[in-house]
Amino acid sequence: MKRKLIAAIGVAGMMAGVAACGGSDKGGDNAGGDAKELTVWLTVDAQNNWPELVKAADDKIAKKYPGIKIKHEYYGWPDKNTKLDAVLATDKAPDVVEMGNSEMISYMVKGAFAEVDPSKFENSDKWLDALKDSVTYNGKTYGVPYYAGGRVGTWRKDVAAEAGVTATPKTWAELTAALDKIQAKKGDKFSAWYQPSPDWYAAMSFVYDAGGSIAEQEGENWKANLSSPESLKGLKAYKDIVGKYMHGDKTKDEADRPVVYGQGNAATIFAAAWEGATAADPKNDKVGGLKDKLENFVMPGPSGKNLPVFLGGSDLAIPVKSKAQGVAAEWIAAYTGSEGQKGLIGKGNLPNNKADLAPLKADPATTVPATAAESSWFVPTAPGWGQVEKAQILKTMLIDIANGKKSVEDAAKEADAAIDKVINTK
Repeated sequence: MKRKLIAAIGVAGMMAGVAACGGSDKGGDNAGGDAKELTVWLTVDAQNNWPELVKAADDKIAKKYPGIKIKHEYYGWPDKNTKLDAVLATDKAPDVVEMGNSEMISYMVKGAFAEVDPSKFENSDKWLDALKDSVTYNGKTYGVPYYAGGRVGTWRKDVAAEAGVTATPKTWAELTAALDKIQAKKGDKFSAWYQPSPDWYAAMSFVYDAGGSIAEQEGENWKANLSSPESLKGLKAYKDIVGKYMHGDKTKDEADRPVVYGQGNAATIFAAAWEGATAADPKNDKVGGLKDKLENFVMPGPSGKNLPVFLGGSDLAIPVKSKAQGVAAEWIAAYTGSEGQKGLIGKGNLPNNKADLAPLKADPATTVPATAAESSWFVPTAPGWGQVEKAQILKTMLIDIANGKKSVEDAAKEADAAIDKVINTK
């Protein structure tokens, strides 16, 4: 689930005065246990899709603390952080706030969120790896994973059958053999795999599959790692895919991929699980009956294992300025516990932990996203990661590689140099 990362300057501005009022109590201890009010900020996803889960958590807290007033505010993703940055510079901070998992880093670095005790939250020892990474900074935990969304392969069964392919690919060799047949059958104006080159979420899956990474931590600092032999191997595999099977505009990003896919000029995508369904929506479906022609599968990787996916999703955090940290932590525990996870799963989300994920693998309706989510990666939890993303270093590298403007080695070397300039900057 891709979220817009906040600009570093916004975080710096909202942090005025935060350091002076941050306590040492962990959210989930007794800090604010006598609070009379609790303010919870969530996105409109909760308001529109699972308000009954919000109410269930409210009811648990109200039962334990009779008379407490629980206030909810709901925000769209583009608006939330602007509002949050403004209030965190005042004494009007909310007590619970929903964050996209890639949004957590800059706030944790600046000390905006209170540390929490993972043992107070159900199945915390089984949190999905990428979500656990997203709430961890310097060995401490500053949030609680809420739910997840992964990436899967989606292809058109009808196009595959037309090319003589009837079996869903389980291995990299099977996948590329199928794509070769599709490409040969449909011609060079058709994309056997529609893969916009700037989609670094997909590209880095190949890097991590090859044993590489964006950056590695060395002591207290981070060092870019795209020029390592392993990372270069992954980047070359990605370049081959884009070069052989992507016949659209290689500079175009993935923002409108579902719309493009719905136009019928591509067989396969590697994308968030919801994108295929969006392509098949009647307003985007130019094929006709696309819904019945699509099939999801776990994307295999060149390594012989499943391709590791960027696991998007949401976390819940407690601002350090909250005067009700203890009750806030209890509300989060109630909301993200087993009953809450069951409700979120019922709404089409992946749970925040491996225990609840396991049964989904046995259900034909959820086996693909659940299996794909088991192998995941996350961005470096480095102080300057927000600046790396804001500067679009990875996107620039990938476009240069796809267009042949630079060799993989030269593009990776330049990206490493650019990353190293900012990745350790708070």
